[in-house]
Parts: sequence; C-alpha cells; structure tokens
Amino acid sequence: MKLLEILTLLSALVALGQGSDITSLVFGKDLDGMPAAFGDFDSDELTDVFVLKNLTTVQVMFASNEEPLLQSRKGYSCRFDLPVTSVVPGDFDGDAFMDILVTTRSKKSNKLTDVYILWGGDHPLNCTDATVVVLEMKGQPLAIDYNHDMIIDLFGSDINNTRKFWIFNNDRTVTPIKMKPTKDSRSIKMPHSNAFLDLNNDFLPDLVVTTNKSLELWYGKESGFEFFRDYDISEFIVVGQSLYLDIELMDRIDLILPVCKDVNCEDSHIYVYLNDKWEDMKVNFVDNTNTKWGFAHTPGKRYIDTITMRGGDFNMDGYPDLLVTLKSTTSGATRSFLLENTFTDSRGSFNRTFKVRWNALNPFYNNDSVMAVFYDFYQDGILDVIFVLKDNDEVFRTAAFKNSLDYDANFVKVMVLTGRTNSLYPISAGSLGKKKRTYGTNLPGPSIAYKTRTQDGSPRSAIAAQLPQSAHFAMNLPFTIFGLGRTPNFIDSLTIGLSNKSRDWTQIIPNSQMVVIPYPPSDPLKWKVQLFVTPSKLILQSAAALTGTCGLITLIIAALYWKERREDKIEKLQEAHRFHFDAM
Repeated sequence: MKLLEILTLLSALVALGQGSDITSLVFGKDLDGMPAAFGDFDSDELTDVFVLKNLTTVQVMFASNEEPLLQSRKGYSCRFDLPVTSVVPGDFDGDAFMDILVTTRSKKSNKLTDVYILWGGDHPLNCTDATVVVLEMKGQPLAIDYNHDMIIDLFGSDINNTRKFWIFNNDRTVTPIKMKPTKDSRSIKMPHSNAFLDLNNDFLPDLVVTTNKSLELWYGKESGFEFFRDYDISEFIVVGQSLYLDIELMDRIDLILPVCKDVNCEDSHIYVYLNDKWEDMKVNFVDNTNTKWGFAHTPGKRYIDTITMRGGDFNMDGYPDLLVTLKSTTSGATRSFLLENTFTDSRGSFNRTFKVRWNALNPFYNNDSVMAVFYDFYQDGILDVIFVLKDNDEVFRTAAFKNSLDYDANFVKVMVLTGRTNSLYPISAGSLGKKKRTYGTNLPGPSIAYKTRTQDGSPRSAIAAQLPQSAHFAMNLPFTIFGLGRTPNFIDSLTIGLSNKSRDWTQIIPNSQMVVIPYPPSDPLKWKVQLFVTPSKLILQSAAALTGTCGLITLIIAALYWKERREDKIEKLQEAHRFHFDAM
C-alpha cells in the first residue's frame, strides 16, 4: 500500500472517533417525533424530516439554518384514527408541490392497509384529507414513476393479493393496472424490500419484487416491466431488507442482503450477489469484549420489525458505509453501529467488506437504540446521524450526532427533482413569506454516476440510485453524496439518467451541491442544474495562507520603499549642506 493511502486510512480511522451530541441544537426540546421519511416540503433546498408522534400523528419538521435546525410549525401536522405504518413524500397530482402519502392499518382488517394523501400546496395541511381513504391494499406500497410523467405512482398488492400499479393523474384520480404475471408468480413478501432503480444501465429504472423464495428482477421498458430473472433466497432463515450500493466503486450497483441463519439472528451475515451466487462478506460481529452481536429483528416492534441497513459515506473516502442496529446475544441490548467499508485481502472475487466500528458513534454507542439514519444537518456534504434511542420503559426519543471529520475531504452532493412546474404558481410563497420557485419534489429511480481521478492519477468512478425504496421506514435521503476523499481534482463527468434519457455535466467543482431539474424529461439538452459550491477547509486555509503571504510581501515592499525614501532624504540634506568651492 502506498504511503499516501496509508496516511489517508489513518486519518479516516481517527475521524471515525470524532463526533458530538448536538441533540439540543437540532431538535431543541422536541424529542418525541420518530423519523419516518425525508423530503424538501417547502422547496427551500433544505431537507425536511417527516416524523410520527404517538404513532397516529404525522408532522413536518422543517430544516432551518438557525437553531434548532429542525423546527415544527403550526398547521403542518395531522392526526389519523389508526397507527401510521409508513410515510412517503412526493408529488402525487403533478402540481409541483410535495404531498404526503400516509399508510395506516385498515379499519376493516389488520392484514390490510389504508392509503391516505395529505395534498400539498402553498398553504398549511388540510387534515380533512386524513379521513379520505384513497385506496386499499395489502402491505406497504413502493413509490415509483411507472409512466415517466414525473408524477409519483405506487406498486404493491391489492386486497386480493394481485400485483398492481396505481397510476396517479393530474386530477387526483387513480388508475389501477395489473402487473403481467409469470407462470411462477408468487405473493409479495410481507414485509417486503421491493425496489425501483436502474440495474442494467439503460437509464430506465427496473423493478425488484420480493417474495418468500426469491428476489425477482423486472427490467424497465417504455411500456412497463418485463421479467428477467430471480435471485434465490430460500436458503436463508430470516431475510432482511435488500440494499443497493456501489461497494467497490466499480460503476456497478451491487445487491447486498442481510440474513440470519437462525430464528433469533444470533448467526448473522451480510451477503453480496456476485458471479451468479451469494458471497458472504464475512463481517465480524464480535466486539472488543468478545460479545457476539446479531441483527436486531423483532416482528411487530417499531423500526426493528425488519432488518434494515442504511448506506452512506460516513468518512468521505468514497466507499459507502452502513448504519445497522444490532442485538447482543448475551444481554439482549439493541444498539446502532457504524459498519465501515474496508479493503480485504481474502483473495476472493470481492475485495471489500464491512468492519464494525464499535466506538465510532461515541457518545451514543452505549445507548440502547432501535434505529440510526444518515442526515446532513449543516448542509456541508458531511453525513451526520439521527438516532432513535430507547429507554428501559420502552419510551423512545430522538438524538443527533454530528460527524466531525478531522481531515479535509471533498464531496459532490446531487439531488434530482421531478422538474414539474405549476402555471398557477410560477413563484410560490413559502411558509416563511419568502418567494421560492418550485422545481418539483422527491423523485424515485434516477441513476447518478461520476468519473474522476485520484491524487495519484488513477481513475475512479461510482454510481448510485436515488430513492430506490420507500416502504418499512427505508428512509433514504432525497439526495446522493459521493465522498471524494482528499482528491481536489475536478470531477471529469457527472451523469444523470432517468426515463430512458441521460445527460452529462463535465468539469464539476469539488464540494458542489447540485440540484438537477430534468424538464422537459424527453429533452435532456434542456435539463437545468443549480450549483452551490461549499468552500472546503483546504480552500479556506489556502486563501488564508495566500492572504498572509501577500500581506507579508506588501510589508516587505513598504519597508524597503520607506528605507529608500529615507536614504534619499538624508542624501539630499547632505547635498544641501555641502560647501561649494565653485561659488568662491
């Protein structure tokens, strides 16, 4: 390993131990809201958090640049009659404003789900929407864009267990479409990990459907979806939520699966699908005190009724890391940990693995928790963490962890919107009274890829999918952050792909935050981008050093100039007092 890589690794390891508790700065005293989803509800380029209170109330906590960083406002919470099971923000009527889809247990049966939509606009929420059932279904829906019109649609099972797409229209009506069955069509697994993302690099999002026996891959076509293959998962006892990340930075999205080989999840593993088989990543779940941990999985319990891994580049080295909730096999304590993406020389076909950093989230690594999710509190491209902590009496509260990197790392942050516009509201008045132009809302399915070069000139590329999952508190962020490590080079190209179209942007400045507006979807040349550049510490230090150098040079020049003027003055005085013999 080269010296530069060793130094970078050591810096990253030190950085993993740096952080702080900023709960009061983020939430103030409002700690009883359980995170459910993310989205920019008021179109101010800040990511808001949708939370649940008392299991039945949905509230928007607006992101702010002032403390507390997440704030509630009057008129932006609605109560439902039955417990809420999921929240999906998105534009379901094409008016360019974010709506809030909410699912609850059905009033008819605990095995069914009622779907509601709190319709958004330039006004507070109308809670009468919380009494109107839009549709009934089985299980929780997956948010997709079926017909590429930038209006969010749904996929799932109807009350008869038939796979269906529900297409949302501009007039707020819903058109159901049956999915074309296969000869071996099985029921969708409950809970499922269905996903909507591009896996064959044709810029058309594909569909992954979860059954009890396999993960079915359906390739996206202009007219719908076509079955391609399935991935057998019948050998595993407990199967968690699938995850889709470019672990090796090979410009390829890998299928990652957390599984248990026993009912109690004491024998836990993380697998990746490679070369037509599942490969064990051989993650060591034994801590420094020789205590063995496994995935926290308790059906019916909030956040841990499914095994959910959440991906993000915590240490900004370019490789995505994981947040996972684990359970001690001896004490039964549940805690959330960081799993760092590290190199392995196991001589297998896969050269990356995950290593549990037991103390990385200090001071929270000793607190019982049921969930941890990435979030960017300060909009600086560095991923922080939101925790849901659990007390002994089953009382939950939120907490905030600030990720304080002690070395200067670069990044690029990308958010792709629907690009929808509204002729009635070309300029929408935000709830703060400021005029904000609405460019659309959360969009599931786009692929985002970049190419650049490292400090030693080696090529580097990576790809990610935006909002591939939405059910069972997947809580994917509506943007993608690529860590670039210490690489200060321009990003050679950034590619956005959706609806069978794509566009490249070249020579992107590091530490840029890009908002992509793909309008119209059929003409990528007209797609627009808003670019916000965040100066890095290195740039600020360089500017300070340059300013200091220029100041020092100026002082030296001024001193030499003053010295020369003084010597000239003395010489003139001597000349004036000199006796001239020619005058006699």
